[in-house]
Amino acid sequence: MALLAIANNATHGVGSVGTVRTFVYSIPMTTRFRGITVREGMLVEGPAGWGEFCPFPEYDDAEAASWLAAALEAASLGWPAPVRERVPVNCIVPAVGPDKAQEMVRASGCATAKVKVADEPGSLCADLDRVAAVRDALGAGGAIRVDANARWDVDEAVAAIRALDRAAGGLQYVEQPCGTVDELVSVRKRVDVRIAADEAIRRAADPLAVDVTDAADVAILKVAPLGGVRRALAVAEACGLPCVVSSALETSVGLAAEIALAAALPELEFACGLGTIALLRDDVVDSPLRPVDGMLPVVRRAPDPVRRSALPADDDRTAWWDARLTRVSSLLAARP
Repeated sequence: MALLAIANNATHGVGSVGTVRTFVYSIPMTTRFRGITVREGMLVEGPAGWGEFCPFPEYDDAEAASWLAAALEAASLGWPAPVRERVPVNCIVPAVGPDKAQEMVRASGCATAKVKVADEPGSLCADLDRVAAVRDALGAGGAIRVDANARWDVDEAVAAIRALDRAAGGLQYVEQPCGTVDELVSVRKRVDVRIAADEAIRRAADPLAVDVTDAADVAILKVAPLGGVRRALAVAEACGLPCVVSSALETSVGLAAEIALAAALPELEFACGLGTIALLRDDVVDSPLRPVDGMLPVVRRAPDPVRRSALPADDDRTAWWDARLTRVSSLLAARP
């Protein structure tokens, strides 16, 4: 546990928190996901409780600044009042084989599954088998959505979406099949499956100003990359689309912020992508936020000292995160 002075800019809805306590964790994952097998991040304690600062290592300091704003919102301000007490969620199925996919879906208790596809070039055959296996596990009444993380061009996306829709017996939506808004517009005109925009919104120069009305049917919102619950609510209002709140692969400390966003949205048409604790082998809290019957309670979790003490990053990684936090805090404070 370390003490660190944090400077930040109140114009970003964070407020001044002065000196905070921090802890750097390192948690092995149950399976490889988005190219990593260990999840690292930093817990930040302030006057309102705990937040989580966990931008992925490849993100530069400018992008990480929004993640810090979200962590400091949780630690210094807390979140808006909820309008619901529970949030429906999907389970997450990484790029695993069909048998493992079925096992994960059946163990989750969720009626909706989000399936990772396009994990590597030439994976469509394996993706089709995985999606078909998920349909078998869910049954006819379950909902399947897939996430391509912008890996396809327009023609690849159109062909893959049509094939995956057949394998799924109907997809609920396809998340970010291509990278740009213009590409999403082109794909959406050529397929009969809903398109969801994720990176096209949160990695835009100004997520509040990006226009995805012709590009998508659903908006994916993530608290950490958008800079906090309040800013994410503003993005939801600005985009004018049905919203799905999704995890950034946090521990239960950070996941509570995503749940707070889902709980504060005026309407919640679809299950949210918040069943990601299943991808971590451990957690920093003594009661991890795992869905029961496809639902998560709207609660906040503080890290447990005993569990936390078993999950520290080594000295080199702790120093790396401490230095990153210092740099990003200064960058956040300098924002206009």
